[in-house]
Amino acid sequence: MAIAQIMQLLTGIFEGLLGIPLFGGLYIMGSGYTPLFVMLVLHIITLFLASRNGRWIAGSVLGIVTSIIGFIPIVGMVMHWITSIVLIFSVFQSRKY
Repeated sequence: MAIAQIMQLLTGIFEGLLGIPLFGGLYIMGSGYTPLFVMLVLHIITLFLASRNGRWIAGSVLGIVTSIIGFIPIVGMVMHWITSIVLIFSVFQSRKY
């Protein structure tokens, strides 16, 4: 498993945890929205690694968008779910297309 795939899997798991109803929102707000910034950085790193290795980048791009708008209560939760699913799905894709 390549480092890009590991990063996709890790960011997918983290997004899934942040999308847990009530727990994710309380954690994000209780931490002063720092987890969204950390995830933004991780998604940018993952995007770079995936792009360089010819992997599917849609999950990382979606993750960047989610990190930017994730502070909106219900929208953020749903975006975390979608991003998590796309990132975990992208681990099993062999190439971009």
